[in-house]
Amino acid sequence: MCRSPIDTPRCLREFAQKLAAHVQLLKFGRRIDEGTTQGPLVNVSAVQKVHRQVQDVRKKGAKLHLGGEAPKHLKGYFYQPMISKATTDVEVTHDETFGLLAVIFSFRDEKEAVNPANDTEFGLAGYFLIQDIGRVMTGLISTAETPFGGIGESGNMGRESCKYGLAEYQNIKAVTIGNL
Repeated sequence: MCRSPIDTPRCLREFAQKLAAHVQLLKFGRRIDEGTTQGPLVNVSAVQKVHRQVQDVRKKGAKLHLGGEAPKHLKGYFYQPMISKATTDVEVTHDETFGLLAVIFSFRDEKEAVNPANDTEFGLAGYFLIQDIGRVMTGLISTAETPFGGIGESGNMGRESCKYGLAEYQNIKAVTIGNL
């Protein structure tokens, strides 16, 4: 197990290899078929978007660890997952993918990690790995008392969970009764 900071080349390589090994265990197919763990993307546009983003990542020199093309043996809107190490100037950092694309970025400090996340109008979800849990604290992604929802162009229609999420399902009405 790598004990060095995540921005070292050896640690990134080890992480990407382990992630790729787990992703290779995915079984693509129709969701109703026994043993399927990964279904298709939503439509042809989603496949084209992921492919365009993969080509952009490759063009800008990313190290490819797995996938990055449509599987030949399946009909439908499938795309093999891609795992790569890239710089933050790739299209995927400024757009939502909704496909099987894991792009790994290294960082030296919190500012360098947060800046690309803040440099997009989307905000549905973002993930990072860090060795020192003392540097970050986070709650559960979804609990009854914690509001959940995107920001900006990604889910800016309200919140789920907590009292704010309940309001999305309510119609507030006023009833006035006079002359009693």
